[in-house]
Amino acid sequence: MKHSKALLKSLLLIVIISVFSSVLYAKTGVAKLVCEYHENPIGIDTEEPRLSWQLFSDKQNVVQSAYEIRVAGSVKELSSKSKQLWNSGKIESDQSVNVVYGGPTPESMQRVYWQVRVWDNTGKASAWSEPAYWEMGILEPKLWKASWITLSNEPESEDSKPAQYYRNEFSTSKNIKSARAYVTSHGLYQLFLNGEKVSDQLFTPGWTSYNKRLQYQTYDVTGMLQKENAVGVVLGDGWYRGNIGWVSANGYYGDQLALLFQLKIDYTDGTSEWIVSDKNWYSNKGPIVKSDIYNGEKYDARLENTGWMKPGFDQVGWKSALEVVQPKDILIAPQGVPVKAIEELKAIKQITTPKGEIVFDMGQNMVGWIKLKMTGKKDQEVKLKFAEVLDKEGNFYTANLRSAECTDTYIFGKDGEVTYEPKFTFHGFRFLKLEGFDKIPALEDITGVVIHSEMEPNGTFACDNEMINQLQHNIQWGQKGNFLDVPTDCPQRDERLGWTGDAQVFAPTAGYNFNVAAFYTKWMKDVAADQLANGVIPHVIPDVLNEQGGATGWADVVAVIPWTVYKLYNDTRILEQAYPAIIKWVEYMNSRAGEDYLWTDDDHFGDWLAFATTRSDYPGATTEKDLLATAYFYYTTTLTAKIAGIIGKTDDAKKYNTLAANIKDAFNKEFVTSNGRLVSHTQTAYVLALAFGILPDNLVENAGNYLAKDVDKFKHLTTGFLGTPLLCPMLSEIGRDDLAFMLLNRKDYPSWLYPVTQGATTIWERWDGQKPDGTFQDVGMNSFNHYAYGAIGEWLYNHVAGIQVDEKAPGYKHFALAPHPGGKLNEVNATYKSMYGKIASSWKTEDGQMVYKVEIPANTTADVILPNSKVGEINMDENLKSTAKQSETDVTVSVGSGTYTFSYPMAE
Repeated sequence: MKHSKALLKSLLLIVIISVFSSVLYAKTGVAKLVCEYHENPIGIDTEEPRLSWQLFSDKQNVVQSAYEIRVAGSVKELSSKSKQLWNSGKIESDQSVNVVYGGPTPESMQRVYWQVRVWDNTGKASAWSEPAYWEMGILEPKLWKASWITLSNEPESEDSKPAQYYRNEFSTSKNIKSARAYVTSHGLYQLFLNGEKVSDQLFTPGWTSYNKRLQYQTYDVTGMLQKENAVGVVLGDGWYRGNIGWVSANGYYGDQLALLFQLKIDYTDGTSEWIVSDKNWYSNKGPIVKSDIYNGEKYDARLENTGWMKPGFDQVGWKSALEVVQPKDILIAPQGVPVKAIEELKAIKQITTPKGEIVFDMGQNMVGWIKLKMTGKKDQEVKLKFAEVLDKEGNFYTANLRSAECTDTYIFGKDGEVTYEPKFTFHGFRFLKLEGFDKIPALEDITGVVIHSEMEPNGTFACDNEMINQLQHNIQWGQKGNFLDVPTDCPQRDERLGWTGDAQVFAPTAGYNFNVAAFYTKWMKDVAADQLANGVIPHVIPDVLNEQGGATGWADVVAVIPWTVYKLYNDTRILEQAYPAIIKWVEYMNSRAGEDYLWTDDDHFGDWLAFATTRSDYPGATTEKDLLATAYFYYTTTLTAKIAGIIGKTDDAKKYNTLAANIKDAFNKEFVTSNGRLVSHTQTAYVLALAFGILPDNLVENAGNYLAKDVDKFKHLTTGFLGTPLLCPMLSEIGRDDLAFMLLNRKDYPSWLYPVTQGATTIWERWDGQKPDGTFQDVGMNSFNHYAYGAIGEWLYNHVAGIQVDEKAPGYKHFALAPHPGGKLNEVNATYKSMYGKIASSWKTEDGQMVYKVEIPANTTADVILPNSKVGEINMDENLKSTAKQSETDVTVSVGSGTYTFSYPMAE
C-alpha cells in the first residue's frame, strides 16, 4: 500500500511538472514557408514573389501582431544585416499570406534565402524560422545561349511519328559548386543525365498556348555530374504535334519537334561553363516508334540503343542535329504544379469476358498507364488496351472512346522477362485488355500508375453514410483524373480539352479538395492569352478549336476562377492580372446585349446535359438560353464591380455596378412575372436567379417557393452543368434542407448516388451514362470520368460540414463553422488545410444530443454557429460563454485559434 501511495505521489508530481512546463514553455513558432504557393521553388520568373507562412502554437487565441522578413544571398548572410538583400523591419500586421517581397529583384538564376519571425498578440517574438529559398529562372531572352535543334531529314507522315532521341557528351575538370539545367521543347521531353532520369516530372514542358507561352523547367543537377558526362533527351509528339481534338487533327501547333537545352555549371573557383544544344549534338530515332496521347504508344524493343544516355556510347548511325530558328521570347517559367506519378494501384481481378477476352479490373477508374511485368519471345507483339467500363454482357467496351485507340503496343527485342511502361501517353481507364500474350501476367505483375498535377490534398469529408463517402471519393478521383496540367473535361476519349464551363462550375469544390492556387494561376494566364481581340473567351483553353467561343457560363470562367482563387487564398494579384481580360469579356457581352441590356439571339450551350424526359405532363428541363445569358451577364458584371473595388479601380466599380443595375432591371421585366415566376419554369432558372441575386427582394420568397415546389413535385433534380452546382445550396438558402438532403440521398436516376449504385468510382458526364437497364448513353458523348456534376462537393464541405469562407476576410483569415445535420446523417468529419493551417469540423448527433468539435488555426478567428441550440444548454469552455449570441434557432460563438468541443441537446 505504501508503495502504491508513493507511486501515486510520483505520478501526480510528474503530471504537475508536465502541466507547469507546458505553460512555462508554451510558444508560438513559424513553419511551412512558401513562395508563390511553392516550397523552395527554383527557376521562377516572378520578380516580386509573395511569401507566406503559418504560425503554430500550443496556446489558444494566438494572433500575429507583427512580422519581420529577412532575405540574403546565403544562409550565413541572413544573420548579417549589412549583407542582407532586404529586411522588412518589424511590420505591425497580422498578414501572413501573400506578403509581397519588397527588395531588389534578384538576378537571373540567383538563389536567395529568407526567414521570418513573428510577434504574437502578447507581444512575444518567435524564433526565426528555418531558412527557405527561392531561385530565379532566366529573366532575359538574351541569356538563352542554346540553339533550338531538331532531327534532320525526318520522313513525312500523316500519322504519329517516332520519338526523337538527342545526346551530347562533355567533360568537367574542376570542382563543381552548382549546376542547373534549363530545358524546354516543342513536344514532350524526358531528360537524362549519365543514364539517370533527371526529374520525376511528367509531360514536360506542360500544355500552354504554345505559340504565345512556352514553359521551360529548371533542374538542380549538381549532384549528378561527374568527370565524363552524357546528356540524353527523348522527345514525343504530345499535345504539340500529336492528335488533338475529336477531329483527330495532327500537328495543331506545328509538325516539327524541337529541343532547347542549356546547362550552367558554376565552379568553386568562380568560373562558369555552359553546355548548350546546337549542331554539335547528335540525334536519332529509337524504340518509341509511335507516341500519341489519344492513341497510345508503340515500343519496339528491337530498336533500343542500349547505353545511349551514358558516356562513351558508340554513336554510329546517329546524325548531327539540325539547328532551327524558333522564338525564345515567349519562354516562361512554370507557375503551376508539375504532373507526376502520384500513386500506384494493383489489379484486383482477372476476367475472361463472354467473348473470351482476357481483361483485368483495376478497381478504380484512373488516369495514367499500366506498368507491366511480362514474359515473351523476340519479335512477339503484345497489346494493352484500355476501357472505363464493361458492357451489359460483361464485355470490354470502348465505343465511348470514339476515335481514340487507347492502345499501347510492345514488341519484344529478346526472349525473357521485361517491365514496360510508356513515356508519352496516358489513358483514362478501369479495365485493361491484353492481346498477343502466350503467358498471361499475374495480378501482382500489373500496376496502375496514377498521374495528375501534384496538387497538395486540402480537404477531407466523411460521414456515416458509405454511399455519400463513395460519392466524395468519386468527386476527388474525378478531379485527380482531369487536373492534368489543365482542367480537362475528360481523360479518355479523343477530346481531353480544357473546357471552360466545366472548370468554372467546379472551381469551388476543386478548392476544397486540393490546393489549386498555383494550378489555376498558370491556366488563367492561358485563358487571357487565347482571348480573342473582341473579348470572346474560347470554349476550350488552350484553344485548339480555332476560336470557337463566347458561350455564356463557359466564357465567364475569365472572372469566376480568379474570384474563387481570391476568396480561397486572399490572392489579389490574380484579380489584377485577370482584370484586363475580364473587362474585355464584359464589354463584349454588353455589345451583344445592346441598349435593352438583354443578351439574346446568340448561340450557347445552355444548361448542358440537363435532365430530359418524354413525359407529356413535363416538358423537360430546358432553360431558355436568353435567360441564362442575361443572368450570367449580370453575375459576371457584379463580380467585375467587386473586383474593381478590391484592386482600387473605384471608377470602374461604379461603372459596372450601374451596368449591373440596368441588367437586373431588364432581366426582371423580360423574364420574371410580377409574382416571381420565371418564363423558364425550371430548377436551373430559379437557382441561378436566386444565387446571382438578380431578383428584387420582394420576389425572392415566391421564386424560392416555385423552386421548392418543382423539386418536391418531381422528387429529383432536373439540372445540367450550370444549374447543378447551385441547386442544393439554394434549397438550403431558402430553408429547405429537407429537399436538399432528399436530392443528395436519392439513389434512382437522376441523382448523384445513382452512378454509385452502378459501381461508379468517378463522376459521370451524364446522369444516365449507364442506364438502369445496363445499356449505355449515346457513344458520341458519354464519359465516365467528368467532374462537372461533382460540384455538389462544395455543399458537402460548406453546408453539411459547415466550413465557410468569409468573402469579407478572404483566405480563411476569418470564417464560419456552421454545420447542418440532416438527411439521416448522424456523424460528419471534415478538414480543410487553409493557408493558415488546418481547419476541422466534426459533428455527431445521438439521442437528441449534438457534439461538435472544431479546430481553428493560429492567426485566424471563426464564428461557430451551433444549429438548434440554446445558450444556457451548451457545454463549452467557460471563457467562450461571454461571446455567445442567441438567434431564433441558433447560437453563434466567436472563437480564436485552438481546439474546442461543444455539446448540447438539440432543440426541436
